[in-house]
Amino acid sequence: MNFNETVLSGYLKIFWQFSWPEWLMFSLISNVLLYLFSIGLYLFIDKTCHKSPLQEKDHPVSASDFYLSLFTVICNSLVMLIGVFLWKSGWIELGSTQSIMRIGLEVMALLLFMDLCMYFFHYAAHLPFVYKLIHGKHHEHVSTNYLSLFVLHPFETIGFGLMMLVLLVCYDFSAVSISIYLLINLIWGTIGHLNREFFPSSFDKFFVGTTRFHNQHHLDETKNFGFYTSIWDRVFKTYK
Repeated sequence: MNFNETVLSGYLKIFWQFSWPEWLMFSLISNVLLYLFSIGLYLFIDKTCHKSPLQEKDHPVSASDFYLSLFTVICNSLVMLIGVFLWKSGWIELGSTQSIMRIGLEVMALLLFMDLCMYFFHYAAHLPFVYKLIHGKHHEHVSTNYLSLFVLHPFETIGFGLMMLVLLVCYDFSAVSISIYLLINLIWGTIGHLNREFFPSSFDKFFVGTTRFHNQHHLDETKNFGFYTSIWDRVFKTYK
């Protein structure tokens, strides 16, 4: 075991010894910080990016959206606690690899598999009955704002989280790979809900799920169900 593996193992032992009240506090605090990071990133890009807005105005920020976004933070905290329970119960095993190549492959695997899972989950959310009960609130944001990423029905938030936990049960991803993936997921979700294109237009040909790609979904709800990539939309003929 090299130095980095020793350090990582030491951190995991500390987390393993957390009591449930400590996990509850850690989960809430970390998810609040991620929430604030996403808002800060959105506002920073919006102020410094000189590209024209994709739509004329941002969706107005309402009190109901604000409270729902805070409830999404609570739901994300609950998913983390479920993950901790599965880890402590032996259902989730964390790999110890510190190989940069192995970590890169694991992150790519998480991105691709989660993109596929989220494609089908997102497509199912647009079935008329499910859409009316669950997903319609998110699509009130035809244009977006810094809270749009978090304006989700609790079932959506928990559903997305449970899909990832299933992947973690199926394969021993390292704690580093999982952490990198979660950070990319947050940043990608924030960028995807900007009202300005963040990526160069040439990225579309590389199957990247750009800001405009997801903005098109908010304009035309029958297209572009992918998240990180446009691969599955192209495969299943829902790409625009």
